[in-house]
Amino acid sequence: MSKVIVAAFGVSMDGFAAGPDQSLENPLGVRGTELMGWFFPTKTFNDMHGDGGGTTGVDNEFAARSFVNIGAWIMGRNMFGPIRGPWPDESWKGWWGPNPPYHVPTFVLTHHARPPLEMEGGTRFIFVTDGIQSALRQAKEAAGKKDVRIGGGTSTVRQYLQAGLIDEMHLVLSPVLMGKGENLFAGLDLHVMGFKCVERAASEKATHVVLKKTGGA
Repeated sequence: MSKVIVAAFGVSMDGFAAGPDQSLENPLGVRGTELMGWFFPTKTFNDMHGDGGGTTGVDNEFAARSFVNIGAWIMGRNMFGPIRGPWPDESWKGWWGPNPPYHVPTFVLTHHARPPLEMEGGTRFIFVTDGIQSALRQAKEAAGKKDVRIGGGTSTVRQYLQAGLIDEMHLVLSPVLMGKGENLFAGLDLHVMGFKCVERAASEKATHVVLKKTGGA
């Protein structure tokens, strides 16, 4: 049965999943890359960028799992790029170059319409202007029997959590204190939402936890 999931989502020890002041120079916000220090050395990350090599331990196992059985992605406008407001033109095609790492239909939440964008490797960006429910309906249709992955950013994950639409989350707790930025958990009661921790594993760089919705509190 297909699920709506969050996977390989980095969170600081004080609950922040992105730093402040996202920009072209800081796609994850100031200090945001510290949340992904576990991911960058892995074989999975290196394979994505054609570099070869990389670590093969616990972090890589979870990184590789995060791409298994994904039939569609959903992301927020801020994850797609640093541009705000109406699209000035169609030159911005994301952070990832001509061959993004998604390789499936990827739905971008935005208030400003834009034609679908065909990329190399099977990634097709579809820009959705009528909300998270519409994006999820389209993503489920595109994914078929496979899972829909909510890629981020933090605001997008929170919207889907608040709407009760996420079935499973793989969160990666990095030993970092951000102090400010975008807090994933503020005002949310995951226990009341029905989430339980069903798996955990630690590496030298992070602690992986898998939360599944198993019913209300």
